[in-house]
Formats: sequence, structure tokens, C-alpha cells
Amino acid sequence: MAPGDAVDLTVGEAVHGGWCIARLASGQVFFVRHALPGEQVRAVVTQTTARFARADAVEILQPAPERVSAPCPYAGPGGCGGCDWQHASLTAQREIKAQVIGQQLRRMAGLDRAVTVEPLPGDAGGLGWRTRVRFAVGKDGKAGLYRHRSHEIVRVSDCLIAHPAVTEAGVTRERWPGARWVEVAAAAGTGQRAVLAARRAGSRPEGRAPRFLTQRAAGRDWRVAAAGFWQVHPGAADALADAVLDGLRPEPGETALDLFCGAGLFAGVLAEAVGAEGTVVAVEQDAAAVRDARHNLRSAPWARVHRGDAAEVLHRIGLSGASVAVLDPPRTGADRALIEALCAGQALRRIAYVSCDPATLARDIAEFGRRGWQLDGLRAFDAFPMTHHVECLAILVPPAG
Repeated sequence: MAPGDAVDLTVGEAVHGGWCIARLASGQVFFVRHALPGEQVRAVVTQTTARFARADAVEILQPAPERVSAPCPYAGPGGCGGCDWQHASLTAQREIKAQVIGQQLRRMAGLDRAVTVEPLPGDAGGLGWRTRVRFAVGKDGKAGLYRHRSHEIVRVSDCLIAHPAVTEAGVTRERWPGARWVEVAAAAGTGQRAVLAARRAGSRPEGRAPRFLTQRAAGRDWRVAAAGFWQVHPGAADALADAVLDGLRPEPGETALDLFCGAGLFAGVLAEAVGAEGTVVAVEQDAAAVRDARHNLRSAPWARVHRGDAAEVLHRIGLSGASVAVLDPPRTGADRALIEALCAGQALRRIAYVSCDPATLARDIAEFGRRGWQLDGLRAFDAFPMTHHVECLAILVPPAG
């Protein structure tokens, strides 16, 4: 088959990335978007490879009970690529994400574990939650969003999953001459907003960017650089901070590690838990995030922030008798050197691994497993409704004895 060809398919299970699997009697495999498990669809091929084809479901011949009308007019075939599951009920979306997490654990780590994806407060029926949105800008200066797996820009009026403070910035209703992209970041708890624009060579696009946003979580304020990392769902920071504390169970006087600490959220709640008689060692590579973390932790002098690669810093300073550790790596996961360094710590009794990618999380759980560490607990949060993304927290414990 070639791109543009139509084919009728019976859709099987959902898989990582917002796809469903379908197979012809000949054995040809299709990764299908805009479909749900169990449906019969007419699909148009969008890409072919030697091993499989990608396709969009353009007509639903027999819908699944979980199918709903997508609230956004740009969410269908050929539209914006930001949302994967607007055509599924929220309950179905969370069930699909739970199944995908379970698939990855079985495939990558050999673990068979039931998973529940928990909803978060702060969105309206899966909409209006995203506090940071990057819009692509065309040569005409108009902002929009990319099609799926494409650099083509879809002109949109509003993004329905964007937080109201992002929508109110009116980026898609203005022109941004010379810009490559425009990003809006909002602080849901304080109402602040920043607009950041990346320039094309030789031009000066407009921009409105305070240096910092004040984010609210764990009962206090956090300074975060306007371009810095913070959970995009308004309910995620609180939920993850609570889950990390519940999973690690830090005690007064202990030493705790916070790796990939960002602006210091987990380091801050761990510092409060271990108290002045304890120690928190935080590590972050991004210079701006290090400055924010040091600012946010200035009232807890027993919390120190080191700048650098996590594995290299641990190799240099050692684990310092740490009892608990949290790591929140980027989507690519933790590298083997870091996992080896953590597993070498004789005093570590619990590790909390925060991940936005089930595949790299499962891969790294398998790496820990090869060193005797076991998965003791797993929670998943629907921090990205309407998309295939999901936030997970895995609790790992060392070999017994």
C-alpha cells in the first residue's frame, strides 16, 4: 500500500504514542490514529515502511461505546497533532493509558502489574489545563499548531486544552513577524503570564516576558524562570509532591537526594520532612533552574543544590549516606551510569522515579531490576488529558537483606 490508499480495518489494542494496532489477514501491520480498540474503520494510509504502515481513521464504520464527539474542531485527521484521544471519553482515555503502562512494564521489564490512572483537579472535563503552550509561526507571521508528525502549521483560533490564562494572551489573533515560535506560560495559582518569542535571523518579533513566574504548590510559592520547567497541569505539582512524600516516607534527620531537581519542588518538600537535622542534596544541570532552586531553598540551609550531570555529581560527592532519593529525568529517562550510582548506595532504602514516558520508565525499571531492585509501588496521574502522555511515579526498593 502507498500513502493515500484507503483500507478497511478492525482495530485492536491501543499502544504507546496515541496509536491503535490493526492487522490485515496478510499480516500487514497498521498503526492507526483517531480510532479506538474494537472499532471497524476506513483508514487512509499516511506513511509506509518495510515493517508497518501508519494510517488515519477517516470514517468510523462501527464505533466503540467509548467514542465521543471531539470537542475541538482541529482534533481530527489532518488537523492539529497535539491531542490523541479527544474522540474517547475521559474514562476510556485513562483506561487506555493504564493499559499502555501495563504493556510497557510487561514488554520492557517483565512485570505484570495492574495500573490505575488517577484524575487530577484543575481541568474542566479534560480541557483548559495546559499552562504552557508553544505555537509555531509561519512565514506570514501567523501562529498555529503543527499537524501530527509534520512541520505544517494548522491555523487555530483557540486551543481547547490550553489554560484560560494562555488563551487570554491572544497569540493566535496577533501577528508575530520574524518569529519561529511563540510560547505562552501561565502560573495557574497566581494568574501571572509570560509570552516568549524565538526570533528568525535578522528580525525582532514582539514579546511580553517577565523573567519569573510565581507558581503555587505544596502550600507555598516557588520562583520559576519564565522559560523554565514546571508541571503544565495545575494539579500535577501538588499531587506529585504528595505522592513522592507518601512513597519515600522520609524521616527527620535523614539525607535525601533530589536529582533533576528543576526549581526545587521535591527538594523543598523533602527538606521540610527531614528537618534541619537532616540533609537534602539536589542536582540540576540547567543553570537557570539551579538559580531558581537555590532561591526557593534559601530558607532551608540544610538543602544544597549542585549544578551538573546527576551521575557525575554523585560520582564526585558520593551518596553522602542518603536514605531516600527522587529522580525526575527528562523524557529520555535516566542513563545507566546514574542507575549504577544509585544502586551502589548501601544506605538507600527507597527511590521515587517520576516519569512522563511509560516506555523509558519501564526500560529503567528493568535496569534497576537487573541490579536486584524491585518495583514496590506505582501510581499514574492523568496530567495530560486528551493526549497520550501520562505522568507516573514508581517506588523502587533494594534487594532484601
